[in-house]
Amino acid sequence: MKRIILALTLIALTLTACGQGRNKKTNEDMKTLVAYFSATGTTAAVARDLADVTGGKLYEIKPEVRYTAEDLDWTVKTSRSSVEMQDRSSRPAIVKDLENADSYDVIYIGFPVWWYTAPTIINTFIETYGFKGKTVIFFATSGGSSIDNANAEFKEMYPEINWKAGKTLNNATKDDIKAWADSLK
Repeated sequence: MKRIILALTLIALTLTACGQGRNKKTNEDMKTLVAYFSATGTTAAVARDLADVTGGKLYEIKPEVRYTAEDLDWTVKTSRSSVEMQDRSSRPAIVKDLENADSYDVIYIGFPVWWYTAPTIINTFIETYGFKGKTVIFFATSGGSSIDNANAEFKEMYPEINWKAGKTLNNATKDDIKAWADSLK
């Protein structure tokens, strides 16, 4: 009888331990999304490499109305990008075709740095899909600005998101991108 009770106790302890482990995801179990907005293709190239090295799903954040070269001319105060960035409440419309957004655990969001921060279309993306409780990491490309302002601003604007500091990945090789992504685990 003691052997049966001991065996049942061991089975119960084993099942309990297995059940606890089942609810905790490992890095390999984490579902990753690599979303990006790219006006000229530079950020898109980095996003493709990042999706490749992380095994994440690649997703383009598409404006409903594509940006033209004239829209992107930051030297013209009335260009579309200048007007949007002067009005931080601007939320350019996006194509809403990301399926199962809630199923991702880690979301990388890439963009070109505009006026020392993320373009307002990134706010549209975050506000459309939420990402509450998810880990979100920015990556960016830039002609000379860092990603630091975007990291700080978005952490303050969206405190319900688990932010990890992002990085500017100008001229990064695939090996550089992999090393950075691995360092975040």
